[in-house]
Amino acid sequence: MSLLEIKNLNVRFGDAKAVPVVDGLSLSVEKGEVLAIVGESGSGKSVTMMALMGLIDSPGIITADALNFDGKDLLKLNARQRRRIIGKDLAMVFQDPMTALNPSYTVGFQIEEVLRQHLNMSGKAARQRALELLEKVEIPGAAARLNAYPHQLSGGMSQRVAIAMAIAGEPKLLIADEPTTALDVTIQAQIMELLLSLQKEQDMALVLITHDLAVVAETAQRVCVMYAGQAVEVGQVPGLFEVPAHPYSEALLAAIPEHSMGAERLATLPGMVPGRYDRPQGCLLSPRCPYVRDNCRTERPGLDPKAHSLARCFYPLNQEVA
Repeated sequence: MSLLEIKNLNVRFGDAKAVPVVDGLSLSVEKGEVLAIVGESGSGKSVTMMALMGLIDSPGIITADALNFDGKDLLKLNARQRRRIIGKDLAMVFQDPMTALNPSYTVGFQIEEVLRQHLNMSGKAARQRALELLEKVEIPGAAARLNAYPHQLSGGMSQRVAIAMAIAGEPKLLIADEPTTALDVTIQAQIMELLLSLQKEQDMALVLITHDLAVVAETAQRVCVMYAGQAVEVGQVPGLFEVPAHPYSEALLAAIPEHSMGAERLATLPGMVPGRYDRPQGCLLSPRCPYVRDNCRTERPGLDPKAHSLARCFYPLNQEVA
């Protein structure tokens, strides 16, 4: 049984008739797996995981056939039952560490709060464990940093603190939402190395939301490609990188500058991602797809299990070799 199984997740803002920000997404994560979710800004990557964590406030509307985590359907749990899971077995590291930490409390207090809430740990035991967690995420002078406030830390140090808080409950699944975006280039590799080291050490699953396809190729076992709120392809790494099945996956890979060396122009897709008022009747990529056929414009494709990876396309690019 998969550690996480999302079935037909839809997220809307406004009312039930609003265009879905996440549109019929189904996805699974296995125990100990590293799964990457890629796609351009606005494709629904972060909203998908925030819906799973219960962080979508009104006027957001979440519907799904199931959100199964570790044998429990999160949709069927009450608020108290969810709190026992969220932050402990299921944790998240956010994109901007400067806004993820509370500026009014010290680093030590915030880590100890997680330990009190989820592990019933308090006093000297919580303080000692908080120190151990700061040392585990490789913060120099960890004992002194316990009494520091977030504004006294650099971006990289703040992200390490956020990671320490996330792993305090020893989660089975850690979601990292573009954890290096707000950091200097020199720090980004260190944070990724830390996350992967912790993932292996604690044998936890890791969902990595990112724009960086190079990071995906180096770190993930599987990748989910999202476009306009839909999962358009889910496949193994490196298989998807070598033979993408969906035209959008092909376009993403072609847009990597190294793949256009010597060309006069970078490879691009014409047009824009569909919005609220120009959403196609058929495939959401059909107005931009170089391989479009007549039925693509009128029919909505599902994920094709016959391809070497699951592709939301009537004519997967790899169908001849599948």
